[in-house]
Amino acid sequence: MTIDIDAFLETVTEAIRDKDVPVVDLIAVQTRDPFKVLVATVLSARTKDETTARASKKLFKLAPDKEGLAELSEEKIAKLIYPVGFYKNKARYLTKLPEALDRFDGRVPDTIEELITLPGVGRKTANLVVSVAFGKPAICVDTHVHRILNIWNYVKTDTPLKTEMALRKKLPEKHWITVNSILVAFGQSICRPISPHCDLCPLEENCPQHCVKPRKIPGTKRKKNQPLTLLSWNVNGIRAMEKKGFIDLLPDLDADVIGIQETKAQPDQLSDELKNIPGYTSFWHSAEKKGYSGVAFYSRVKPLSIREGIGEPEFDREGRVLTLEFDTFYLINIYFPNSGNHLKRLDFKLRFNDCLLKFAKELEKKKDVVLCGDFNVAHKEIDLTHPKANEKHAGFTPEERHWMDTFIEAGFIDTFRMFNREPGNYSWWSYRFNARAKNVGWRIDYFCVNRRAEKRVKKAEILKDVMGSDHCPVLLEIC
Repeated sequence: MTIDIDAFLETVTEAIRDKDVPVVDLIAVQTRDPFKVLVATVLSARTKDETTARASKKLFKLAPDKEGLAELSEEKIAKLIYPVGFYKNKARYLTKLPEALDRFDGRVPDTIEELITLPGVGRKTANLVVSVAFGKPAICVDTHVHRILNIWNYVKTDTPLKTEMALRKKLPEKHWITVNSILVAFGQSICRPISPHCDLCPLEENCPQHCVKPRKIPGTKRKKNQPLTLLSWNVNGIRAMEKKGFIDLLPDLDADVIGIQETKAQPDQLSDELKNIPGYTSFWHSAEKKGYSGVAFYSRVKPLSIREGIGEPEFDREGRVLTLEFDTFYLINIYFPNSGNHLKRLDFKLRFNDCLLKFAKELEKKKDVVLCGDFNVAHKEIDLTHPKANEKHAGFTPEERHWMDTFIEAGFIDTFRMFNREPGNYSWWSYRFNARAKNVGWRIDYFCVNRRAEKRVKKAEILKDVMGSDHCPVLLEIC
């Protein structure tokens, strides 16, 4: 199916007319100052627009230009821009920015090649500054642009960089400057990464909807025998996720049960809003050590029982396992130990693995078992980008991979590989080196089921477009 890109973008532009424009576009309209556009763009990475707007306002009050920024210490900048994502890294970049601009006579350069030499500036930021601040043809491709143009089958790419290169060859130049702001607003409001509002979309009848699961229309009741939707997500700090909009995101995920790992919080550190998200009941198992490990569930379905840990104090004090019992299966939420630097916790992890397997096999005697979580291991070479370089590193050691072989041989099934045997499918990316944009990652988050439950599995996916953590959620549909 070939789309008319001019007609699609015209329709979307009309549909978002009353929606909020991206904050960087708003700043450009207000000031037309390349310096402020550049700084706001750096701040906006992996940060909600309203947070970026507040941080930019505070920063620009003291540092409206390069000279003002040069007078601020890194610590002062960090305080001003908090709580934007990765505020410490961004403060470091901004501290170095005035000196870097001196190479261009104190001005913000207007070419991509020059901009990407500045601290904290990658191709996405450079393209955005060139197009928004200078009005020159450039294609900024963020995750919304990459995702939506693949949904439309206008491109068939697996990274934003490849999408940018494809659009440079294909997209009419008249759309280059505007396509980012149009599709970001569209992606934030209607064509959302999770549960897109296809029922409200003016393109519904003509959209290819490639790899899209439309939202459940509000007010509709669950059909009898409809599969349960389960999600698992390492959130890398639930309190940090709350600041990134987790409470608003959870209903959009539209899952019946969500298992989260690495909560890094004690019960008394959780807000009432976080513990009581409408429509869900939450269950928590935290580590004794504050700010470490921890697992939790949000469930629409009332469990028959809840069990914390696996009965081994050595592991249970770290808050790594939480189990819900439902009518026909157990759901085990697990945050497996990391083997650590120099593999100092490898023996600990292998002991945990063996006890966990024994625990799951005991439950299997009573009813089916579903295991989810961050296993902290890439099983096969296909499950990470650089297998040879990581053979002696935590998460891909022969010992950890051998245990996964043992786990599979014991009768458990990696559900994702029931449906997808292709490379390039990952659930974790390093925060360094722009790894996620380049899709340099590892698949270490799993849903597994016992052999008897295999026929009950209807779908297993990786939700790579859901942002907020260095992991993305994984999904399982089961009858």
